[in-house]
Amino acid sequence: MDENEKRLQEKFTQLKRYLDKGDKKRFRKTYLDMHFYDQSTFYLTLDKDERLSIYTILEPNEMGDMFDTLEDDLPEIPEYLNEMDLSYASKMLNDMYDDNAADILEHLDKVDVDRFLGQLPRADANNLRGLLHYDTETAGGIMTTDYVRFHEFETAKEAIGNLKRFAETAETIYYLYVLDDHDDLVGVMSLRDLIMLDDNATLKDNMNSDIITVNVDAEQAEVAQVFRDYEFLAVPVVDHSNQMVGIVTVDDVIEVIDDESLQDYSGLAGVSVDETVQDNPVKAASKRLPWLITLLLLSMITATLINHYENLLAEASILAVFISTITGTAGNAGTQSLAVAVRRLAVEEINRNEFFKLVGKELLTGFITGVVTGASVLLLVGFWKHNFILGMVIGLAMCAAITVANLAGSLIPMLMSSFGFDPAVASGPFISTLSDLTSVLIYFSIAGMFLQSFVGA
Repeated sequence: MDENEKRLQEKFTQLKRYLDKGDKKRFRKTYLDMHFYDQSTFYLTLDKDERLSIYTILEPNEMGDMFDTLEDDLPEIPEYLNEMDLSYASKMLNDMYDDNAADILEHLDKVDVDRFLGQLPRADANNLRGLLHYDTETAGGIMTTDYVRFHEFETAKEAIGNLKRFAETAETIYYLYVLDDHDDLVGVMSLRDLIMLDDNATLKDNMNSDIITVNVDAEQAEVAQVFRDYEFLAVPVVDHSNQMVGIVTVDDVIEVIDDESLQDYSGLAGVSVDETVQDNPVKAASKRLPWLITLLLLSMITATLINHYENLLAEASILAVFISTITGTAGNAGTQSLAVAVRRLAVEEINRNEFFKLVGKELLTGFITGVVTGASVLLLVGFWKHNFILGMVIGLAMCAAITVANLAGSLIPMLMSSFGFDPAVASGPFISTLSDLTSVLIYFSIAGMFLQSFVGA
């Protein structure tokens, strides 16, 4: 345990002691001095009775600051909200940043959503309902409407005054978004640029009109790419008529990148890797079984193919020794190619020319690695078994199998992407199993041509 963890555990023990004694004053002082993330970590260690005590000590806005840092998809979230007084929970949601509150409401049933929103002022309730209408994996689904708006004809002095008045409710104030009379986004300015202006200078004359925006319907992966390219802390979101509807902040994009990476890794592994310690074995098995059964059926095709070449194996049993070597190496090569293709698709759009360029590159890469690997195994088997004809069969099969596996590893995910499917579904186990099938077919086809040369090896 490092020093930071040790310090936190001591604080958590102290806070629980204050709760047990009913020492509200000391509890508030110690709890509110902690970072919001540490507050949420402490909150998740409490039982129901301890949480009920906290609701009598903290104000809704103080609880909202902590809830802003909680994972919105925690299965316990509905329980936490329903154990609170209805008015308390509604005020807390209203005090949270709009995007975080909407994310939490997204995981509740419609009855609970209506109960909580029914306690809010109409304008605030309508704002949250508007956010709930967007697809969760689009810019609209991850944006917040908590930003400070400025008019193009405001002076620097007026803008600073407005910034002071509204900064508390804004999620970020690093950028100033300048609108015209129709709420169209016409410019952007950094906070640093604003404070360096003369008091009477107008925003219109000093703003940057070359604005990078994302459309409200843009996929979240596209939004993340904008942050990667431009290293922004926030990006404005506009609708189809260029009216500004919100901003996406970097903290939400970090979550998007984590989610996208998790999806890709789950796809490459052929299983959801988002399992928790609380998942019971039956639930965990139910998540893994569909892929395993599918791959089992595919592997049975491979077994049937090997059975088809039973006579060949009977005449040259030495061939059986190298089946796993060829299929395993080809499967590894295919998985490498798959990882490169999925990553490429995740970070950029692939047009027709780039499609053929990437496939051609992977085909050539597969051929080069196949030739080198095939030549190596030719020499190893040749000296080991004193039969260079057998070595040549293994080497040729290895070269062809790796080339085909590389081609499949890049071609399949790109074809799936072009048809609108998630390319990560072309998982590592799937490619490996497919490589087994093609490798066995290639291996025995080549071996059959040279059978008489190594029978009895």
